[in-house]
Amino acid sequence: MRIKHYTLFILFVVCLGLMPFTRAISAELSPPQQAISEASDKLQQRMQDQNFLKDFNKVTQFVDQAINPHVDFDKIASLVLGKAWKTATLDEQKRFKKEFQTLLVRTYSRAFSEFKEWSVRFLPTEMEDGATKVVVKTEVLQPGIQPIAVNYRMYLANGEWKAYDIMIEGVSLVTNYRTTFSDEVQTKGSLDAVIDGLAKRNAVALKNS
Repeated sequence: MRIKHYTLFILFVVCLGLMPFTRAISAELSPPQQAISEASDKLQQRMQDQNFLKDFNKVTQFVDQAINPHVDFDKIASLVLGKAWKTATLDEQKRFKKEFQTLLVRTYSRAFSEFKEWSVRFLPTEMEDGATKVVVKTEVLQPGIQPIAVNYRMYLANGEWKAYDIMIEGVSLVTNYRTTFSDEVQTKGSLDAVIDGLAKRNAVALKNS
């Protein structure tokens, strides 16, 4: 049950590099770890402004702009839809990626205002020279609870390391969402209907925020 409770929050905290990391080991971080650590400094500093956090639309815009260089949303969207991505039209792919990205960003933005005392510990990562893919292992720490094991998949794209999946205590975010959207496509009868529903949920959530 703990995995379900923390899944979305941990995704953004770790995968997108939005948490303070243990400074004692920062100099020893590998390039993919550094990609996360560098983003965390910028975002952590901005998110300490309580007045800024009151404007949820501005928060989501800032988060979206900040994490884009470090996350491959195109790849995540294609992996989440699986077979449906291959048969989708270019317009459906574009719309789904936009709405799914909005879903992730707004969920993280909301979670950030509720969870503050988190830190991340990097674990030894096996990475061969010249590797273009790596699984970075971490533990998320919070006072009063057991460390949460978080591994995330990254790959090298045009000289930059980008995240495309995360596994919380062995559970893949991509796999979870793939099951969810696959079920929705079957229930609603088309990918287009699923995208319309996602767009409406996003619009309502952002308006109410």
